[in-house]
Amino acid sequence: MITTDRNYWLDTVAAPAGSPGPPPERADVAIIGAGYTGLSAAHRLATRGTDVVVLEARTIGWGASSRNGGMVLTGLKVGGAALQSRFGRDVARQMYTASVASIEHVETLIRTEHIDCDFTRCGHLDVACTPAQFIRFARASDLVAREFGYRLRIVPRGELSSEIGSEAYFGGIVDDRSGGLNPARYVAGLARAALSAGARVYERTPATKITPAVRNAQSGYEIVTPQGRVFAREVVIATGGYTTGVVPALRRKIVPIGSYIIATTPLPVAMAQELSPRRRMIFDSRHFLHYYRLTADNRMLFGGRAAFVPATRGTIARSAAILRRDLVGVFPQLHDVTIDYVWGGTLDFCFDTIPHAGQLDGLYYSVGYAGHGVAMATYLGAQVAAQLCGEPTQNPFADITFPGAPLGMHAAVRWGLPIVAGWYKMRDWLDL
Repeated sequence: MITTDRNYWLDTVAAPAGSPGPPPERADVAIIGAGYTGLSAAHRLATRGTDVVVLEARTIGWGASSRNGGMVLTGLKVGGAALQSRFGRDVARQMYTASVASIEHVETLIRTEHIDCDFTRCGHLDVACTPAQFIRFARASDLVAREFGYRLRIVPRGELSSEIGSEAYFGGIVDDRSGGLNPARYVAGLARAALSAGARVYERTPATKITPAVRNAQSGYEIVTPQGRVFAREVVIATGGYTTGVVPALRRKIVPIGSYIIATTPLPVAMAQELSPRRRMIFDSRHFLHYYRLTADNRMLFGGRAAFVPATRGTIARSAAILRRDLVGVFPQLHDVTIDYVWGGTLDFCFDTIPHAGQLDGLYYSVGYAGHGVAMATYLGAQVAAQLCGEPTQNPFADITFPGAPLGMHAAVRWGLPIVAGWYKMRDWLDL
């Protein structure tokens, strides 16, 4: 039996309440979105004495920040060779270095703010679905070592049983610096830290309009919400895959992609040890990928792009059946296991599958994490806040070209997602 549309992570946390009452009429900085990006930015701004308000359309962490797999990963969606080809050696190095720094940033934040979220440096395992993919792993590892000074470990197929209890793969690559956590507890902890530092967070307060404005000879922006209007000197857009037409220029640059997860009933300790001896964060090398890991209570959490379109009740139900089938394909041992949870969410991809964080039409933003958002969203939210405070930043994603859909074509891109999904499935099938 599969429970319909129920998020396992949310059953493990008591989320903090937002600030009471309507939002204030004025603030130094208004942040739209109370996920990792927005709360990380709010925390840093508030600790620097900035008067900051966060406006959230739903509840704290409602979107991807509480719906993901809880994987705190080094690297980016785009590999090292592609990064160098697009941006040159120096910028590619800075991007990869930022991805590693993002893990350290998350770990430090969790420790200093005492966030109870089951964080562990368990490392990640990327598994090859074909012999050709494993050959590419070796090349990628050599490039990362040579160009970025970063060591990854290749695991041949004959040694893979020490990492995973599955015969489905042809080898893997391990990065011991990655980690895992409970994403709902983490975003709740971020919210508590931001609130404790002095930020104000208003739930069920969607921004419906943002326009340039002047108040008392000071330039800024007026944000209209159902609960009132807020004037702020600066605005940060931190809405990821849930970005709306309130910021049309940014929305045209984001492709919302659906991702879906099932979670089993708690497994016997011996079974959990067999499936994942080192309790790594695991994902495969396909375009239509799977990602999976054990939870703290030994559930197997198994996710993937079962459908590219954003989550609805219909896509969640269809995806649950697909993911159940694929779970058993990877782990036949789980043929009779009960699935307790299934849920979906929406990720933010940019057209170049690279994060972007900077300014657009005067508004600050950070988007496009493409499945690496736990660490990178936290890191770049803090970098945007540092820029607002006039502090030094380490943000290689600010000044690169930010492609988007041609004018008037963004809706067509979204309608075409099933075609894109079919194309990627075909590429996976041909990658023998």
